[in-house]
Amino acid sequence: MGDRDWLAWHAPYDDPDSSQSRRLRQVQRRVREALDGAPPGPLRVVSLCAGQGRDLIGPLAAHPRGADVTALLVEADARNAARARDAARAAGLDGVQVQVGDAADTTAYRDAVPADVVLVCGVFGNVPDDDVRATVERLPEFLRTGGTVVWTRHRAEPDLTPAIRAWFGGSGFDEVGFDTEPGYLYAVGTHRLAAQARAHVPGVTLFRFEGDGSQARW
Repeated sequence: MGDRDWLAWHAPYDDPDSSQSRRLRQVQRRVREALDGAPPGPLRVVSLCAGQGRDLIGPLAAHPRGADVTALLVEADARNAARARDAARAAGLDGVQVQVGDAADTTAYRDAVPADVVLVCGVFGNVPDDDVRATVERLPEFLRTGGTVVWTRHRAEPDLTPAIRAWFGGSGFDEVGFDTEPGYLYAVGTHRLAAQARAHVPGVTLFRFEGDGSQARW
């Protein structure tokens, strides 16, 4: 993940008008909708490169299904993981587990899948295009049939989001939504697995972060 200070990277979330905050609100809305549409009973959620857990913890804390959720958040930066853990505890979310580790290693999710919701936010803008495609093609191993993926990616040129949406379609997903905002380069995609879920395969490296992280994008 390079030398970037990933704790400081979260500072723009404190500005409600920043691109990160605007993107966050879209992600949280899509998470709430996915929970609204989930089947009754226990639910599983997985978040790759979860940061401080902002994508998930806020929506879970306020949602009537929050107590139904068992969640695994995987984050490499121990400081961010500690903040996510503290936030989950403060919200009374006993079912949220925060694990410090390599979110690219599929072994980390062995006991947490198949999930009802998977978050891949802050990943696709920081890894090679081939790794984005490989990750999308592996996601049917993370979800139950009917489960939802929420993902993000910037739309700076060359804009990869049209290809990502096509890769999801080719991997058995139906698009639920694709959220952008005039004047901002973020995009939030939401896809539902329509095809048959596949068996999870541990020991696979999904992606590698590019460079030193100094140009980190969503």
